[in-house]
Amino acid sequence: MCRSSGSPPVRESDHVSTPSTESVESSVYIITSGGRKIQAQANILASASPVLEGIIDSWKKHSRFDKTILIPGVPCEAVEVFISFLYSNLCNEEEMEKFAIHLLTLAHVYMVPQLKTQCIKALIRRLTIENVVDVLQFARLCDAPDLYLKCMKLIANRFKPVEQTEGWKFLQNNDPYLELEILKFIDEAESRRKSTKKQLQAQSLYFQLSEGMDCLLHICTEGCTSVGPYDKEPNKNRAPCSKFSTCQGLQHSIQHFATCKKRVNGGCVRCKRMWQLFKLHSSICDQSPDTTCKVPLCRQFKTKGKHVNNKKEEARWELLVRKVEAAKAVSSVSLPKTKKLEHQDYEQQEKPRSFGEAMNCHVSVAC
Repeated sequence: MCRSSGSPPVRESDHVSTPSTESVESSVYIITSGGRKIQAQANILASASPVLEGIIDSWKKHSRFDKTILIPGVPCEAVEVFISFLYSNLCNEEEMEKFAIHLLTLAHVYMVPQLKTQCIKALIRRLTIENVVDVLQFARLCDAPDLYLKCMKLIANRFKPVEQTEGWKFLQNNDPYLELEILKFIDEAESRRKSTKKQLQAQSLYFQLSEGMDCLLHICTEGCTSVGPYDKEPNKNRAPCSKFSTCQGLQHSIQHFATCKKRVNGGCVRCKRMWQLFKLHSSICDQSPDTTCKVPLCRQFKTKGKHVNNKKEEARWELLVRKVEAAKAVSSVSLPKTKKLEHQDYEQQEKPRSFGEAMNCHVSVAC
């Protein structure tokens, strides 16, 4: 049991004798639900709790002689720990283990913020599948938003096992409003997860297309294993390019584009993808049309300008260009290490298999 350096409260089971160390006027008696009386000093209780201070002040105004405070509905031992805390401002782990819920209730009712904070932290550490519904109910009643949110998140993440507990079954039968509140929170959490996943997929796609633009520029200006500019001979004896993960695949697509008989208007899917990549490059290329860019069709696209009948499609394309430019700007800046790791981990799980997939879904993502 907690103890203070000052005079501790005196507990009496049946009757209270007049203390010899303090005056009768300063004595207050706490009566628990089990009929136990706990003697304490009025000035200490008043200084620790504004609610108790108001009760004690009302006695003085009305010259009341029966100075007793009834605290029902809480185990006697929990009330003893509570009064002891008002003296010492301390509570050990064993007491928290036994009476955290009851102490939270008392701290809320009698406005003792220090105890309330300690109870919330203790209950968060001790949250389990079995007790989370009960703790959630107390968190809502005792205005503990941090504890309430922790409970809600645990229920949302582990709803199936929580649904099998006695606490959930009791909640269904006695508090349908809170049940609805929980189900609504779970639905909103799932919507947020889906939205976040969609945004991460889109972000991953834009980073892939940005890397594709760099890879295309690398092939057309520096040359690589099998494809390069007209004034450079590709070094076919060189090992596969390790600078870009998609370099070999992009070289094969360029070779196919150069030799395909169907061409873009003939319905060749691979050629259409390359056509889109060349167009995307020209849209983000910062060289003027008068400057010779070594990427095929760059100058033609810039000179042709925007003569598109489908304005909606063009708006989608412009949005894609802005997204890829933004991804390119972000990739050129060193991101925090944790963000890099998160992005790498996500790319390993959600990365499209090829540029073909990226170009196939770019319109829907841009929308």
